[in-house]
Amino acid sequence: MSRPLHRGVPAIRVTSSSNGLLDSQVKEQTEKEELDRNQSSHRSRHRLTILLLKSSLVVIVILALTGSFWWTLSISTSSRGHIFHSSRRLQEQLVSDLWDIGELSFGTSRMKEIEFCPGELENYIPCFNVSENLDSGFSDGNEYDRVCRQRSRQNCLVLPPMNYKIPLRWPTGRDIIWVANVKITGQEVFTSGSLTKRMMMLEEEQISFRSASLMFDGVEDYSHQIAEMIGLRNESNFIQAGIRTILDIGCGYGSFGAHLFSEQILTICIANYESSGSQVQLTLERGLPAMIGSFSSKQLPHPSLSFDLLHCARCGIDWDKNDGSFLIEVDRVLRPGGYFVWTSPLINVQSSLRNKEKQKRWNFVRDFAENLCWELMSQQDETVVWKKTSKKTCYNSRISGSGPSICSKVQDVEFPYYRPLQNCIGGMHSRRWVPIEERATWPSRSNLNPSELALYGLHLDELNEDTANYRIIVRNYWSLLSPLIFSDHPKRPGDEDPSPPYNMLRNVLDMNARYGGLNAALLEARKSVWVMNVVPTTGPKYLPLILDRGYFGVLHDWCEAFPTYPRTYDMVHAEGLLSLESSQHWRCTMLDIFTEIDRMLRPEGWIIIRDAALLIDSARVLTRRLKWEARVIEIESNNDERLLICQKPFFKRQPS
Repeated sequence: MSRPLHRGVPAIRVTSSSNGLLDSQVKEQTEKEELDRNQSSHRSRHRLTILLLKSSLVVIVILALTGSFWWTLSISTSSRGHIFHSSRRLQEQLVSDLWDIGELSFGTSRMKEIEFCPGELENYIPCFNVSENLDSGFSDGNEYDRVCRQRSRQNCLVLPPMNYKIPLRWPTGRDIIWVANVKITGQEVFTSGSLTKRMMMLEEEQISFRSASLMFDGVEDYSHQIAEMIGLRNESNFIQAGIRTILDIGCGYGSFGAHLFSEQILTICIANYESSGSQVQLTLERGLPAMIGSFSSKQLPHPSLSFDLLHCARCGIDWDKNDGSFLIEVDRVLRPGGYFVWTSPLINVQSSLRNKEKQKRWNFVRDFAENLCWELMSQQDETVVWKKTSKKTCYNSRISGSGPSICSKVQDVEFPYYRPLQNCIGGMHSRRWVPIEERATWPSRSNLNPSELALYGLHLDELNEDTANYRIIVRNYWSLLSPLIFSDHPKRPGDEDPSPPYNMLRNVLDMNARYGGLNAALLEARKSVWVMNVVPTTGPKYLPLILDRGYFGVLHDWCEAFPTYPRTYDMVHAEGLLSLESSQHWRCTMLDIFTEIDRMLRPEGWIIIRDAALLIDSARVLTRRLKWEARVIEIESNNDERLLICQKPFFKRQPS
């Protein structure tokens, strides 16, 4: 501790016999005080010098930042300058380095980085804890349900498996995936039961779903059979029949949807949570749409009247159980005039006749479907096709008490979010009750007319403005990402030469999709991507609009974990999400949302966040804790907003 600058001489009692001793003591005391004054003066000069150095460093930082800003303006190109000043890596790195120097000059300690999760959590999904559910009394399959408890999140970063490899670029990655990237064993591959599961060839390091496989003809013939049962020539006529979006229940590993992709059919796979051999994980690894979903006890997080066709091929659901409530949920999410396709050994007539239990179960499903006003269109071998009625009058013509009743307005919730399954027919009170035959076919469906938009309280000008804005935004996103992606990884060992910009990204998650503008702009620009459009539970409910445009979407609360496995998206986009959550008084922290993004994002994946400048500044600080490489881009058209572009590094797990 430093001493005071002035000290008084202590009082000393003087006697005649101690004059010599007194003179000596006074001299020593005077010399000691002089030394103290010199030391204090030296310390003062030292503090002043440090203060001057710090002030000089602050001035240098300010001048450097100002200079870099004007340098950015001077080097902006016309193609990128319409929205963004610049994205040059060297300039951004310089700003980042100077920011770090500025922090250190003031003596502020850097925020502690988040630790990595232990190895056993490499496939961890919050809200799907089977052991906790069993302890809570769940059973009969309900232990695999989604249950989001408090503190179900992990405050750590999930590392990839030991031998994880970056997935092959689309479309190669659709047919070949790395074994180490998914939690499945060779035994599970060879013992898989469904058709699409058997279409897998296990090689040394890869699982192959090649179209050249003899098994592939099975999916092609199966799709052709379904088309004929509906009354179409082949599956290429699905679009003309009003079929654009398909919900594939228990999809195997997505081969049915992969085959229909070439016909512009959007097929989303939903399947139960699985601790290993996951259908959802493998489907997403192939670059195909998928999410964890269950028919066991709760409604799906989709509005009523959402899909054109529901498909179940040996999907493992006992449709005759639970008093038919699973079939009622199918009816709720199926559009008027839509189709339900079910393939099961239970349907085989010859087999059912020999087994009275099978015959009883089949009779229940057939009769219940009739009471739902479904028309049995065709039955062949193990496959049956029903068509949901397009006329509401059918429900009134049923024999009294012969089937489930119509939900009241209170029961018929337009936006269910994991509500318990209902025992009444939903969607009847919706203004969106429009048969699929009367809807515009794809791709005209994506451009709704004024009368259709009026159902959502929108004007055509609003949708057109949103579309025009996202055209520009997507063009600029791509111009920013292209040099960054291909300068970081111009060619990986074993990869073919990339042909930008069509195969840069495949799985895209839009966390605040609004009208689906990002999805529309990406497709219009012919980017070979699919988008998981998420509408937050706290924001405006435009999910029906997104679904009616022919895209896929889901309702979600971002203070909970998203129902997907780790490492399933190439890019995560969030525009205005932070502002939305801050308006809700931050029910969870920004760090909670970012750690969830990190869990869902593949190594070397990208995050694009557009929001208010103050929120972006706060987010920029958090990226360091997450170990993301971050760049802040100024937006010319709006000085109150900024763009944060981040990349998740590839951290390899070290052998234990």
